[in-house]
Amino acid sequence: QVQLVESGGDLVPSGGSLRLSCVASGSIDSFNSMGWYRQAPGMQRELVTSITSRDILYYADSVKGRFTISRDNAKNTLYLQMNSLKPEDAAIYYCFAELGWGHIDYWGRGTQVTVFS
Repeated sequence: QVQLVESGGDLVPSGGSLRLSCVASGSIDSFNSMGWYRQAPGMQRELVTSITSRDILYYADSVKGRFTISRDNAKNTLYLQMNSLKPEDAAIYYCFAELGWGHIDYWGRGTQVTVFS
């Protein structure tokens, strides 16, 4: 059983930057994909970005050009660099991992991002 632990959430002004980290308790080499969801109060959880084992990337339209996903397999860590943050980016950000396709096997507990204008 792999555990995912996020960190890096904070209170930042609009236009600011944050880098989120997601550390896995085991090797991330076996994951087919990893990524980040977010959920704002009263809203459904939405997929923000993902990266596959072959480095195929996905970004939601709302974050393209501002967010960058990356991973360091040696450190078993997934990152999310968030620039030019907007108030609408405020949410709890969850890390996830898939062993196969279409089914999320592991979730982190989330890290809170708050953006004030």
